[in-house]
Amino acid sequence: METQTIISKPVWWAGTILKGLVCLFLLLDAIMKVIKSSPSVEGTKQLGLPENCIQFLGIYLLISTVLYIYPRTVVLGFLFLFAYLGAAVAITYRANVGGHSYIFPIAFAIFILLAEFLRNTAVRNMIPLI
Repeated sequence: METQTIISKPVWWAGTILKGLVCLFLLLDAIMKVIKSSPSVEGTKQLGLPENCIQFLGIYLLISTVLYIYPRTVVLGFLFLFAYLGAAVAITYRANVGGHSYIFPIAFAIFILLAEFLRNTAVRNMIPLI
């Protein structure tokens, strides 16, 4: 038997605002990579990746974010974004640039999970945190 959780409006709005902010950042990052802006090129080189992969990563991130925004494909976008962010954790950890820069993609993955947990009853039923 499946339990159905009702989401209150303030909780849903909090999740929606969080999702909107995360999506805006991801779209900005994707566009910066697609147009090969100088900060994206420098950051990618600093991580040890070749310059010719920047646009591919930007297109992947753009498609993943659009899939995540569209309600019918939210789970697919969710999974693609988690794959992207998991790879980002591995690359930043391996690059050993200094500090703990690998925490940034982990935090974004947590924000994405939290936003969907607050908005989506299916995610709440899959991951019963409360």
